[in-house]
Amino acid sequence: MTQPLEYLVETPSQTGGPYVHIGCIPSFAGIEGIYSEDLGLSPIEEGAKGEVITITGSVYDGTGWAMRDAMLESWQADAAGIYSGQPGADPKVTGFCRFAADKDSGEFTLRTVKPGTVKGRNGESMSPHINLWVVARGINIGLNTRIYFEDEDNDADPLLARIEQRPRVDTLVAKKTGDGTYRFDIRLQGEGETVFLDL
Repeated sequence: MTQPLEYLVETPSQTGGPYVHIGCIPSFAGIEGIYSEDLGLSPIEEGAKGEVITITGSVYDGTGWAMRDAMLESWQADAAGIYSGQPGADPKVTGFCRFAADKDSGEFTLRTVKPGTVKGRNGESMSPHINLWVVARGINIGLNTRIYFEDEDNDADPLLARIEQRPRVDTLVAKKTGDGTYRFDIRLQGEGETVFLDL
């Protein structure tokens, strides 16, 4: 039997708080014994083909404070631009990782292989990129964005080409800091706000 709607008022949205970490990465949250290791601990296994890279960064709120409770998920293709599960994909690359910002510094680290150019559904080429989903305090719905690389040709990428405010494209580009290392910071609002995707 259906109840009148005045008895079932919609619950107001809330941020995930500590429950995101407890539910998604319990070992990181200090709760041992649920899993042998947290799901998505690494997007690659030993022996993955391609250049192994490390991306570090922080998620900054509108005041410029590094959010030490940020959790991120990444999805990517392998070094040949093929996603896990597709024919010819590198079996050592799942392409999925779930990781969190350091509790003290607010800095995250993603160790993976540099993805290759991906062929889109319509045959267009997408520049090497990593898809990111970001959650933290103050975020009611996870934010989607991408990491591109400054040492790749990004001029023909169809997603980047759709960004009308051209200076904002730079917010999606990781800066090379050394051999196989990159820096990618995410700014939730204010000056240098990262481009987020409405997916």
